[in-house]
Amino acid sequence: MPPRFIRELIPRRETRGPLGAVVVSLKSLTWVQWAQFWSGWLAWTCDAIDFVAVSLTVPLLSEQFGKSTSAITTALTLTLLFRSVGAVIFGMISDRFGRKWPLVVNLILCCVLELGTGFVNTFSQFLALRALFGIAMGGIWGLSSSSALENLPVELRGLASGILQEGYIIGYIFAAVINLTLVAQYGWRVLFWAGAGITCVAAVIRALVPESPFFLRAKEQEKAKGTNTSQNFLRQTKEMLKLHWLLCIYAVLLMTGLNFLSHGSQDLYPTYLQTTKGFSAHNATVATIIGNCGAVIGGAIGGWASQYIGRRLTIVFCVLLVGVFIPLWVLPSSFSALSAGAFCIQLGVQGAWGVIPIQLAEMSPPAFRATFPGVVYQLGNMVSAASAQIEATGGNNLKTTIMKDGVLTVVPDYATVQAIFIGAVAAFVIVIAIIGPENHGSHFENADADACGDEAMDHKSQTSCREVDEKSSA
Repeated sequence: MPPRFIRELIPRRETRGPLGAVVVSLKSLTWVQWAQFWSGWLAWTCDAIDFVAVSLTVPLLSEQFGKSTSAITTALTLTLLFRSVGAVIFGMISDRFGRKWPLVVNLILCCVLELGTGFVNTFSQFLALRALFGIAMGGIWGLSSSSALENLPVELRGLASGILQEGYIIGYIFAAVINLTLVAQYGWRVLFWAGAGITCVAAVIRALVPESPFFLRAKEQEKAKGTNTSQNFLRQTKEMLKLHWLLCIYAVLLMTGLNFLSHGSQDLYPTYLQTTKGFSAHNATVATIIGNCGAVIGGAIGGWASQYIGRRLTIVFCVLLVGVFIPLWVLPSSFSALSAGAFCIQLGVQGAWGVIPIQLAEMSPPAFRATFPGVVYQLGNMVSAASAQIEATGGNNLKTTIMKDGVLTVVPDYATVQAIFIGAVAAFVIVIAIIGPENHGSHFENADADACGDEAMDHKSQTSCREVDEKSSA
């Protein structure tokens, strides 16, 4: 029998079922539910392409603007800092006016700012646009996750959560492929222009997909009760913070740890391989792609497993996997071994992240399913905004020697810096995950009904949602 603390992590509410239940649920989905999910996934993928464009081109940007690596990473920090502002603005708009058009506007703003980034001539212009870009990016995750997950059956939400979250990694891979091909031939600006084009396509697709049936049903109930969320939203927000302040603090701490883990293992990874391991830009990009293939697999497995063993226990197991493979991440010097280390590390990092969209949706107060996840996610991003700068500063103070062009050369020791950084963050995430709450398998689609939590009402709620779904598609 497992230790007591592990047994306590396993959800008490029995939500496990045979794999056939997942298959049946997949077959029962309408085209609107499929479109809702994949349009949210695509928006989140575009967010990743737009953000990692800087991470992948740090050496080129450093050369372009005549700045150090530490100075260039200021752009990453500014973007992450201002994402919290965007999460609040677009999350509140979405919870009041719907999932569809706020996300469309959000994507268009990202497109315009990404396009403008490719035309800047000075470092100041670059930093200003990346800060504004952070505000636009801040709304994407909350709006994407609420659109994608809130209309799905309970049996699918774990797997869907993992697939949704790994849209970020698919975006990273897209950006890396563009960096490997077009950037090598035409320069760093083309990566930002390509990202703008893909984001524009995502905005058009989202504009063609109907509004969230869940949101429409909630508005119908609101109208029937004679209430108006648009007028009372600020008052409700105040009440939510008053009642759920401890939950908000916990969620921000969890997101802080996971964002440190993600950004600490991704943002400076190509720079680490080129600077400390002496890889070419081409090989560093290929290794990044291999690592992100592990991330895609980890996210899907993590999200799916969490449906059966619980959200917190899945996070703990995945982060333990990260700790185990840190030596393979930093000690070897060969391409094959370091690529294997990247694959295993990202398998664990994104395995934990695959749980997060549904974990936050289940934890969220009902009326704030776009605001709460987006804000706590981006607040965690804000706290962890300096990840790349912390590692860059550590590399400036901790040196190692490598053979470069037949000459012993002193370079920043990003391997040691990242091993210490990732190890410490992994320990923090495990502790936070163990002590936190979990609402595994919550039927949150009933939250706005009078009989919350009643299984009979669950069937009624799903039927109502399907009726709104059909009306929307009509």
